[in-house]
Amino acid sequence: MVTEIKVFVADDHQIFRQGLLKLLETEKSITIVGESGDGLESLRMIKELNPEIAILDISMPNMNGLEIVKQIKKNDLPVEFIILTMYADEEYFNEALDRGVKGYLLKDNAIADLLICVKYVAQGKYYVSPLISEYLLNREDSIKKLRCEYPGLDGLTATEKRILKLIAENKTSKEIAAELYISHRTVQNHRTHICEKLGLKGYNKLLQFALEHKSYL
Repeated sequence: MVTEIKVFVADDHQIFRQGLLKLLETEKSITIVGESGDGLESLRMIKELNPEIAILDISMPNMNGLEIVKQIKKNDLPVEFIILTMYADEEYFNEALDRGVKGYLLKDNAIADLLICVKYVAQGKYYVSPLISEYLLNREDSIKKLRCEYPGLDGLTATEKRILKLIAENKTSKEIAAELYISHRTVQNHRTHICEKLGLKGYNKLLQFALEHKSYL
């Protein structure tokens, strides 16, 4: 039995977008629920249409693909994302994975890789263009190295891990308290415990650590 995969496509280059749509339509298990060439419109349509997978160009008018991912994740909607980009930039790649993106494709190879990428992402797996697969290996190596250097990371509680990630987004204790519905003092206590577990001492050392290692927390 073929399982239906509902897909939304956003890219501001109409000819390229139409090419993606035609390719996706050749796969019986995929149903196109919507398309757009504008970032803000894409955000609205994804919220309304609730696709299982949204394929987004990283650069679009009014709102870029990564900002759309951020807004959808903030609303806890069950949508997985595939990002399309013209640039083999490792910083963008890490930012995409930081935000929960499962698929990352270079536009030059999108036609060749798209169908298999959609199938992987629909199963909760990651798929990266083979030409930049080394970025994924670099990321994994950096995570292992960081955990060896700071073994206390594995001893952080779920709340402490979440607070550390929010600190990495440069959020203040007041902002974190509001987002997690806890008191400012509770956040401060968690920050103290995180510092103790990681062996961080000194003013702003936790913020410095979180910002420096943001992609690997």
